Amino acid sequence: MNQFLKKVLSLGLASAMLATALSGCAGGDNGSSTPDGSSDSGSGSTASAETFKLGGMGPLTGANASYGISVNQGAQIAVDEINAAGGVLGQQIELFFQDDESDAETAMSAYNKLMDNGIQALLGATTSGPTIALTDLTHEDGILQLTPSGSAIECTQYDNCFRICFTDPLQGVTMADYAIDTLGYQNAAVIYDVSNDYSTGMAEAFIEEFEAKGGTIVANESFTKGDVDFNTQLTSVSSSGADVLFLPIYYQDVAFIVGQADRMGLDIPYLGGDGWDGVLGQLEDASVVEGAIFLTPFAANDPAENVQNFVKAYQEKYNAVPDQFAADAYDGVYVIKAAIEKAGSTEPQAIIDAMTEISVSGLTGDMTFDESGEPNKAAKVVEIVNGEYEVKTTE
Repeated sequence: MNQFLKKVLSLGLASAMLATALSGCAGGDNGSSTPDGSSDSGSGSTASAETFKLGGMGPLTGANASYGISVNQGAQIAVDEINAAGGVLGQQIELFFQDDESDAETAMSAYNKLMDNGIQALLGATTSGPTIALTDLTHEDGILQLTPSGSAIECTQYDNCFRICFTDPLQGVTMADYAIDTLGYQNAAVIYDVSNDYSTGMAEAFIEEFEAKGGTIVANESFTKGDVDFNTQLTSVSSSGADVLFLPIYYQDVAFIVGQADRMGLDIPYLGGDGWDGVLGQLEDASVVEGAIFLTPFAANDPAENVQNFVKAYQEKYNAVPDQFAADAYDGVYVIKAAIEKAGSTEPQAIIDAMTEISVSGLTGDMTFDESGEPNKAAKVVEIVNGEYEVKTTE
């Protein structure tokens, strides 16, 4: 949409909404979108001058739907808690969530719908492609864009853009250091998705760091989106002499690869990034990933009190165990709350300016933010032990 036209239409819509409020007429359905497409206002509040409107976005349908559903639900838990405690600066938070199908064009259309609803900050998008696609729009509109899980470098390319998760290159470097310094591996194989920025960014950083520390990449194999036969790549790994296999890919592809590796008798330790989260739900036999280690900011069996309180609330509301995407989104809402409180204002630029002045103790770690939009917090890894995630630390 032409930006000038969009602003004119938005101004007209705002005037119409004000006239409706003054006349005492009931408004339309302003509830947030739930995974089944129904409306859910979370706290039960209605849109008004006393409501802070928070936009959210992620895939609620399609191959990556589990990520968006988790983000939506994790964010709503935080919104409910904050509203029950009195809101922020005396205002209730209302979450408006849109399905972006993990698609850049769909995300831009969804963003325009959120802006039509008058959102004052955006928690989103969930995956890197849509997040990057929105950065020009949020920058022009001057609102905070905080992605819970968009990990590509470009997701924070403007001063209004921040993230909760770690970047792809940082994940690659962290896992390379962990592989050599902690686990003692010297010969690594890599299989990555050449069609995916998340995967390629992490793979490149891992390879560069692993070799810089004296290790050897003995097999460097790739595939493309939609591939389900990994015999060629695994045969190369099997004959390479690798003592570890790094898989910087999403859990759906992990399930295909480890299953085929098991059937061909390849017994090798696995390392991965945060895209592994959810892999146990894809496997009939968890023993095929026994001992696998991947980077993640969150594990539901972490004994920390704040984590267990969140897990309990999430299970009670959704009858499911939360994953890292839910935790990232939960933290994201509290980060936005902290920025509003620091600013003492819900004015968009004031919120943006306050982001580098806050400190938040979250489910995914204690964090501050620098001017580049990156979080400063410690990385964690989990090891799969007896079909469960066991929390470790990289420090």
